[in-house]
Amino acid sequence: MAGPGAGEPAMEDERSFSDICGGRLALHRRYYSPSCLEFCLSCPRISLRSLTAVTCTVWLAAYGLFTLCENSMILSAAIFITLLGLLGYLHFVKIDHETLLIIDSLGIQMTSSYASGKESTTFIEMGKVKDVIINEAIYMQKVIYYLCILLKDPVEPHGISQVVPIFQSAKPRLDCLIEVYRSCQEILAHQKAASTSP
Repeated sequence: MAGPGAGEPAMEDERSFSDICGGRLALHRRYYSPSCLEFCLSCPRISLRSLTAVTCTVWLAAYGLFTLCENSMILSAAIFITLLGLLGYLHFVKIDHETLLIIDSLGIQMTSSYASGKESTTFIEMGKVKDVIINEAIYMQKVIYYLCILLKDPVEPHGISQVVPIFQSAKPRLDCLIEVYRSCQEILAHQKAASTSP
């Protein structure tokens, strides 16, 4: 699903927040209309210091084994494993941006953009959305908060069939979640008002 049409003007703003570990996050908001809003949360870039430290550790360990075994295949394997691990990390783990697009007449689209350029998109129809809430969980021996979408149970009208977390990779703090939550609730209220009006 694509974003709103190119002819529609969009108001934009950007604010800085922190993740649960203290890293810097940038929340970019695009306001298209009262019924359409997009949030893009930019995660911290890869630390060159951490990347260098990991690479040096692997290569020093490989060199130590090479001096003991005198087998050049160990050095070649270390280089190959390092490159393969880096490519795997960039393509499957490291997310640069997480985007939430909510349109009251259609639904909610969540997109994760990886450092390699790969994108993963999930779309939920608005008819399946029961609510958007802030929930809490235990993570690394502390309580954290996360934003999630509650999906309606098709069998039980008042039940919940699934909980879909938002911004799983960025893990923003509560102040950022409240900002997104309030805007989502405004859109959902607009959608409910439109659906109940004759």
